Amino acid sequence: MSDLRTLFEAASALAGQSFAELAAQQGMAVPADLTRHKGWVGQLLEAALGATAGSQALQDFPELGVELKTIPLDAKGKPLETTFVCTTPLVNITGLSWENSNVRNKLQCVLWVPIDGRREIPLAERTVGTAFFWQPDATEEAQLKRDWTEHMDKIAMGEVEQITAHQGEVLQLRPKAANSRVLTDAIGPNGEPIQTLPRGFYLKTQFTWQIIRRIFSLTEPSVTTRTP
Repeated sequence: MSDLRTLFEAASALAGQSFAELAAQQGMAVPADLTRHKGWVGQLLEAALGATAGSQALQDFPELGVELKTIPLDAKGKPLETTFVCTTPLVNITGLSWENSNVRNKLQCVLWVPIDGRREIPLAERTVGTAFFWQPDATEEAQLKRDWTEHMDKIAMGEVEQITAHQGEVLQLRPKAANSRVLTDAIGPNGEPIQTLPRGFYLKTQFTWQIIRRIFSLTEPSVTTRTP
């Protein structure tokens, strides 16, 4: 994509299309459900919009500084699940700050694409909503920074295995692995190297609901004021 306007127009053009229609355009098969294909919808939208980052630790559109996030909503427009941001560094974190963290990098400008998340609707028949851009305001960034700092302080002190998904006001830390056999290096209670499950940062649903409420209460003309 050459610029933000072009990307926004391309994302807006997807609104109302079913997953079956989009998948056919991209030559992709629609799975029966998302039980074993959790990332499929994101991959479908990435393909449709030409995201270039793949699995790299970059924004999905690095040339624009934009991250693409799908957000499944219920019939009332509320988020149905947490939003994965990025994997969590568990070693070699000396000198890492919020300002140079991958969480902040990923969330500095997000193109949210709402999708129909109702499980009673067959996956192929679910549709795409209207996209919107979001950048954290001062309050939101402060919330994110506070949670990120608390999580990373605990990791640095060797307390990674004591962190639960309940901790954090808006940003949670929880295991991110295909199964319990996938382990990675981390810092133990006495500073010794240990093996633990990889972790990921996730936005809590009350935070993404807060984003939706803030964005759609705007009244000035903006690309972010369109209703999903």
